[in-house]
Amino acid sequence: MPDPYAVERAVEHVRALARALVPEAVDGLGYGMPALRYRDRPLLSVMPAKHHIGLYPFSPAVVEAVAGRLDGYSFAKGTIRFTEDHPLTDDLVEDIVRLRRDEIDRAIDGPPTR
Repeated sequence: MPDPYAVERAVEHVRALARALVPEAVDGLGYGMPALRYRDRPLLSVMPAKHHIGLYPFSPAVVEAVAGRLDGYSFAKGTIRFTEDHPLTDDLVEDIVRLRRDEIDRAIDGPPTR
């Protein structure tokens, strides 16, 4: 049985990484889940489940962009599953957050001009 304190530390670590990269993110909901929101859109949710921790970047494109780095993890188009014993690396989490932040920025502002 997972150590609930270790699970909570793993969840909070991911949230802290996301907050450090996107300090404008606020607590809210995304598709009914507790989530960090950025520019009034869901940025990231990370939640414990019975046998894993789910990271939800609310974007199949983001999951697809990092899929080559997810060896050893279970994932689907909308979620990446990990455990407190096999956490995601900080650089992977940071890349997921950056990709989702940039996706939100493009959706709101349009593509960058040259």
